[in-house]
Amino acid sequence: MGALERKLATALLGCALPLLAACNNTGTSSFGNSVTELELPSSVEAYPDSEVFKVAKVQFSEGNYGHAARYYERTVEIEPNNGEAWLGLAASYDRVRRFDLADRAYREAGRLVGDRAEYYNNIGYSYLLRGDVVKARSSFLKAHELDPTNVTVNNNLDLLRDNISRPRKTI
Repeated sequence: MGALERKLATALLGCALPLLAACNNTGTSSFGNSVTELELPSSVEAYPDSEVFKVAKVQFSEGNYGHAARYYERTVEIEPNNGEAWLGLAASYDRVRRFDLADRAYREAGRLVGDRAEYYNNIGYSYLLRGDVVKARSSFLKAHELDPTNVTVNNNLDLLRDNISRPRKTI
């Protein structure tokens, strides 16, 4: 991993969708995620419906992205109009590199909370994870239009700007 990728990852750590690196030979990613954290488990512990959303958020915050995805899946079954849960589900899918599933969750989130900067920032970060800088920038700019004082969005735009303006080293 190069210096730019490390800087980007460090600076965007506070985002809902932190950058993932490929797994190395120790069974962890460059960010310390174990391979099992990057998988979708076949089952998770059952919780009462009233607790599932809380559990999903805790699992995500603890870096258990596959488990978080499963709990967010249950949350959106229980509360299909919960935009925050759909965003959490999409972010969890992004973290386990299931962009096909993330896209579906973002579509639902967009229907419910598509007018919020957080939504466009998350979509932008998803595109950034996929390596599509053009779409990432477009989404970050839309987020900025909606909330010009949002620190996370402004940091993401600054990092993209720095990436474009920095001369590239050749080997």
